[in-house]
Amino acid sequence: MTATLDFYFDFSSPYGYFASTAIERLANDIHREIRWRPILLGPLFKAMGSGPLVEIPLKGAYSRHDIERSARLFGIPYQEPAAFPIGAVAASRAMLFLQKQDPLLAADFAKRVYRAYFAEGQDITQLEVLASLANQTGADGNRLPQGIATDEIKNQLKEEVSAAMARGVFGSPYIIVDDEPFWGFDRFEHIRKWMAERDDPRGQTPYGV
Repeated sequence: MTATLDFYFDFSSPYGYFASTAIERLANDIHREIRWRPILLGPLFKAMGSGPLVEIPLKGAYSRHDIERSARLFGIPYQEPAAFPIGAVAASRAMLFLQKQDPLLAADFAKRVYRAYFAEGQDITQLEVLASLANQTGADGNRLPQGIATDEIKNQLKEEVSAAMARGVFGSPYIIVDDEPFWGFDRFEHIRKWMAERDDPRGQTPYGV
């Protein structure tokens, strides 16, 4: 059985977007298969009595600066969307629907949706936009509107959010590898170092650290 890496993300999270551009390289480095797990931050914020980072006094100004700086430093195309943050319910349901058809194609869809929202100014809350993006990744976008409206997909997203909270997930991106949790795009090197240290306590670093 292939060892896995759980990648929790919200489509409205810029750091989740940044992580989506590098998660496959990370998984390859540590020999894990990614489980792409879309969630919604809204219920998590409610449980914590918090809200979106960019809307928190003092932290909000810093986070906007850091988001733009991170994009520049890592060479990731980024433009703050006109509507930000948003509720990404439709995109998350679309991701779950496509995963049932083809998990690899769904991963491509997730990356395409992120790029459309954070680099191209597209409104990913609109079904016609999501359908077009699905078509661009090789899926049948015409099936999305009906597919994401089913009780099965709606309930699955609710269950994914509840299960994530039960595992301690509180932000995006949130990585769990071998039951070890890591929060944030800036923790990718921590993951590599942790894996290297665990696998070889002598300090060898087989993952290119």
